[in-house]
Amino acid sequence: MVKAIVVMGVSGSGKTTVARLLAGRLGWAFAEADEFHSPANVAKMRAGVALDDDDRGPWLAAIADRIDSAREANEPIVVTCSALKRRYRDILVASRPDVALVYLKGDYDTIAQRMAARPHHYMPVSLLKSQFEALEEPAADEHAIVLDIRRTPEELVDLACRGVTSA
Repeated sequence: MVKAIVVMGVSGSGKTTVARLLAGRLGWAFAEADEFHSPANVAKMRAGVALDDDDRGPWLAAIADRIDSAREANEPIVVTCSALKRRYRDILVASRPDVALVYLKGDYDTIAQRMAARPHHYMPVSLLKSQFEALEEPAADEHAIVLDIRRTPEELVDLACRGVTSA
């Protein structure tokens, strides 16, 4: 039985919107990965500097800790995280058979348009290229639920719910 869902994708793919709706639909807790970034990471991104693996290590560990605390408390949770690389997803999902992965997949142009239209976010459109360069799409053995972001948020939540219940 799934106790946690990680909603992944590049910045601007709709992780927060979909994850909040999904958590609401399921009656689960919600955690936004952006809230786990250090002030130094946020400052780097605001300055248009891409994070490296050293920057992401403590951030991923904090997200994994939140997933584990929810699992231990038997409090199901939906968590957002870009989880761009396989090794990042291994930190969050691989050793946890009760954690499902939902990948919001989209093309560069669609996501760049979305990012340009969203106000008050520290992640500039200029960093989107680095996100796509770092992205390693989930492999078949990761059993990700892959969703096309051109669908409405409500459709994505419906599909995610169906995918999670059939996992």
